[in-house]
Amino acid sequence: MVAYSFKAYFAPQIEDMTKSQTVRADRARHAQPGETVQLYQGMRTRHCRRIVPDQKCAANLPLQIKLSDLLDELIATIIVNGIQLHRDEIEEFACKDGFHPDRLQLIHGGRVKSARHNMGIFWQRHHPGVVDFTGRLIRWKPV
Repeated sequence: MVAYSFKAYFAPQIEDMTKSQTVRADRARHAQPGETVQLYQGMRTRHCRRIVPDQKCAANLPLQIKLSDLLDELIATIIVNGIQLHRDEIEEFACKDGFHPDRLQLIHGGRVKSARHNMGIFWQRHHPGVVDFTGRLIRWKPV
């Protein structure tokens, strides 16, 4: 069993299953398909809470994200399992990852234009200086 922690603003989207994936840096152990996954808000704090009952890992895929300040959306490319996503696929990916502008507004120089833009702002804030990220995409579904 593997546990993942999320920021509070992602919890409602995990609860209603509009967010069913997470992007994580490489580490010693990630959930494997079929394995139980626990999803928490504020893990390792006194405000820790389980967001939803146990889920089942549906996929664990290699992922690359490249950022560029030259683009308004900030996300230049996303490659999942060796396949580069097209522009509309990047927007869909960002929505599934919890960045839909109707659900989350990470303001940066005006109104957020897209989920892709929201995701780019998040990455700049939480991974400063990282322009080429390599990690894992973990997807889950109800048990």
